[in-house]
Amino acid sequence: MKKGYLYIILAAVIFSTMEISSKMIADAVNPLQLSFVRFMIGGLILLPFAVKDIRAKNLKLTLDDIKYFMLTGVLCVVVSMSFFQLAVLYTKASTVAIVFSANPIFIIPLAALYLKEKITKRTIVSLVLSIIGIIVILNPLNLGLDVKGIVLAILAALTFAVYSVVSKTRSGYYGSMVLNSFTFLVGDLVMLALIMLSNIKGVSDFFASHSMGTFAGIPILHGINSGNLLVVLYLGIVVTGLGYVFYFLAMDETSASTASIVFLIKPALAPVFALIILAESIPVNTLIGMGCILLGSAYNFLGAVPNKKISSNSR
Repeated sequence: MKKGYLYIILAAVIFSTMEISSKMIADAVNPLQLSFVRFMIGGLILLPFAVKDIRAKNLKLTLDDIKYFMLTGVLCVVVSMSFFQLAVLYTKASTVAIVFSANPIFIIPLAALYLKEKITKRTIVSLVLSIIGIIVILNPLNLGLDVKGIVLAILAALTFAVYSVVSKTRSGYYGSMVLNSFTFLVGDLVMLALIMLSNIKGVSDFFASHSMGTFAGIPILHGINSGNLLVVLYLGIVVTGLGYVFYFLAMDETSASTASIVFLIKPALAPVFALIILAESIPVNTLIGMGCILLGSAYNFLGAVPNKKISSNSR
């Protein structure tokens, strides 16, 4: 159990540096390119663990499985993480961290609708507190120039919630390592196809002429140099690779509900890292909103009970 809590701390610290690291090179590396590279590295790091689980469970992956991984890969890598990287480009890293960590706001109703999970009074209170927190951070009475980034962060959280619900339908069958490794790698193949498409002259010219230069001529490796390579490798190896490994090991040593405390620590820790590393100030409204989200998440966590494991034969 002590080892499990060590894994929780390591995962929480690593995940709390994700937005800060991305922000450090946001102006130098295309956000969609960064998403592609870091998930390619992360997927390859998780692959040996996934292969081990496939052999242990004697899984036989079929075309249907590949289609499923394409769905989860598009939702996670192509859509959600693209919104995430774009959000980091347009607003503070600390704001993105807080808003993205509130993705249970969307997971709860989606899980109730599609997975038929019961919504308790405790869940509703947690949901309301989190929504209040997001509204306070958004500060609708005094919208600033980073509203685009906040909206993108909300879209990232929403689409990640959809990914979470979809992935839960088969997570018990594949296991976390297999699900995430193949999600990352298959999603990256789709991302690579889109990157290549963006380099076709007609497509590139269209985006450039419509003030969407971020989507025009997306590079694969160009722009990654000695000045930002270490940060890119950190995001791929440490955040996307080891971060998930520690998180899954934490679940193995404790439980899924206990391991989820990682996402209670992150919105409190990330703004502190952003203040120290990026010198980002933390406005009063952000502190209040952060407090609401933490309170809501903690309240729900304290009343959580471990979910029944999905049958290993469910597909």
